Amino acid sequence: MTEASRKGRFDGTWWIWAMAGTLFLMYAAVSVRLHHRMLTSSYDLGIFQQVVRSYAEGHLPVSEVKGQGFPVLGDHFSPILALLAPFYRVWRGAETLLVAQAALIAVSVVPLALWARRALGSPAAAMIGACYGLSWGIASAVGYDFHEVAFAAPLLALSLTALGNGRMVTATCWALPLLLVKEDLGLTVLVIGLVIAWRGDREVGTFTAVAGLAGSVLALFVILPAFNPGGSFAYWSLVQGPAAGGQGGTGGGMHLLDLLHQGTIGLVTPQTKVTTFLLLLAPTLFLAMRSPLLWVALPTLVWRFASSNGLHWGTSFHYSLVLMPVVFAAFIDALARRGTSGRSLRRYLAGSAAITLMILPSFPLFQLVQPETWRTDSRVMTARRLIAMIPDGVTVQTSDHLVPQLADRTSAGLYGSVGGRPDPQWVMVDTWVPADQRWWPGQPLSVEAEKQHLADDLRNGYDLVAERDGYVLMRRRT
Repeated sequence: MTEASRKGRFDGTWWIWAMAGTLFLMYAAVSVRLHHRMLTSSYDLGIFQQVVRSYAEGHLPVSEVKGQGFPVLGDHFSPILALLAPFYRVWRGAETLLVAQAALIAVSVVPLALWARRALGSPAAAMIGACYGLSWGIASAVGYDFHEVAFAAPLLALSLTALGNGRMVTATCWALPLLLVKEDLGLTVLVIGLVIAWRGDREVGTFTAVAGLAGSVLALFVILPAFNPGGSFAYWSLVQGPAAGGQGGTGGGMHLLDLLHQGTIGLVTPQTKVTTFLLLLAPTLFLAMRSPLLWVALPTLVWRFASSNGLHWGTSFHYSLVLMPVVFAAFIDALARRGTSGRSLRRYLAGSAAITLMILPSFPLFQLVQPETWRTDSRVMTARRLIAMIPDGVTVQTSDHLVPQLADRTSAGLYGSVGGRPDPQWVMVDTWVPADQRWWPGQPLSVEAEKQHLADDLRNGYDLVAERDGYVLMRRRT
């Protein structure tokens, strides 16, 4: 390729990179601003910050939020997070993780938009890229802390773009790193391999499928149990139902017939699951269902809808992030395979844009245009002043939303949590957290129990350092 042709190619695609850059700024602004307003949480930003900090300090990841010295490789298999360690060593703080997440998701726009441009033209690429970048699954993810699946977004976009363009070996090369993102994504790699085989390259497809299955089996049955203090994968209990262990613990799984029953009868009920499925396909006007690439979404949908944890079923949190590249890749593939053009193509694109814009105000990206996003509550300023009084390197127990503020320079755990470090050097608690916001492990104590716990600590070994605007700061007597 000559210098002139390379320049012409860049000139024709610069706007795609500019669109990705704009989306990056939007994602980063939302997530960093939420953190600065102390609206992030121990589950999960605090945990992931402790993981990346562990890698940056040169040892295997542990999280005080999960329990004293808890080995995180026994919770989820996500060694890819070590790639963030060099950045965290330079810019130590939760913002590093949030900005990295914004960058990873924004980059995933580029291969999809480039594919749409080649197959459907520049106007279609601009519309599809924008609809993908503003989609509700992405908005929910950037509006709720940081998660390892941010790495999956560009890998899936690159793999499925290659697959859709017949570059099967390249598709495999981009799919295999998903094994290092999270233990369940090996099943996604398995399905990518099956689609590759179905599209004609049986040798490459078989290798990819076997590698994906082997990766998940190794992570679920060997690596995670080896690190987990309970000796098994901690989340088997999520497919057991309340009678078999509920949502916590390290249950031993369920019989195959029980799992099949849960995964078939339970997949379409309750209504939350149906709503999520419809919203997932609605931005593509359900055209994505005409592409075999949509099968890649099946493993994620199955484990989510078979879970006994209702939080997995809906549109909140980060759970739909890995689905968005799959759905929009299937959308592009379906449009290209149909040879859609002219008025028909414009009709599909207009419908996709209309649905995306209609859904957008219900999800976190819309916070960018809300005035309260840019205001700082006076209690936040109080909390920052009290946090500044806590020395570096000490052990702390604190409230859920304060953990991410302290995890970069202290050993921070949850106040009152079972398995937490006993007798921390410092305690800082927000006593004004209402009862209806104590539903997550980040707030293990009820309002009444927390008051009693604080009173007991003050009588038995702690001095009151400050009490302002509902925040209580205590230091252990030496």
